[in-house]
Amino acid sequence: MQTELEANFLTDFEQNQNIVHKVCRIYTHHKEAHNDLFQEITIQLWKAYPKFRGDAKFSTWMYRVALNTAISLYRKSTRQIKTQDISDVAYKLKSVDYDDTEEAQLKLLYKAIRRLNDIDKALVFLYLEDKPYKEIAVTLGLSEVNARVKMNRAKDKLKKILNP
Repeated sequence: MQTELEANFLTDFEQNQNIVHKVCRIYTHHKEAHNDLFQEITIQLWKAYPKFRGDAKFSTWMYRVALNTAISLYRKSTRQIKTQDISDVAYKLKSVDYDDTEEAQLKLLYKAIRRLNDIDKALVFLYLEDKPYKEIAVTLGLSEVNARVKMNRAKDKLKKILNP
């Protein structure tokens, strides 16, 4: 029997799961790592969901949890990723395969973004998601001015990577 909390989580998650796929794509290089990170972010979202107060939009909260999980897991490359078995609830999640057949320009952009540091990756990702600087600042725990300055610097870095 599904609880109201589970039902609400599943509904919110299914409506916004592309956020998790996009974060995974920014922080991973191959399908297995993508799937591992997707699972870990999903677990962290489920663990944190009871504390979600609704002060921000669910998608903003989801970005924050997903980015924090990705950054903390991939910042320490020597650390072994410990995952929790979610087989008891996995059947409840409807996973939609992420279409990885992007144009060559998009692949080049992702390749360039991967060369940025973790915070710059998150900034560019949220910027590409058309998030306003105020929301980017809240999501990453920066001031709005600092988010704008860092974004301009990240754009300059990307220009240099894409047009050496």
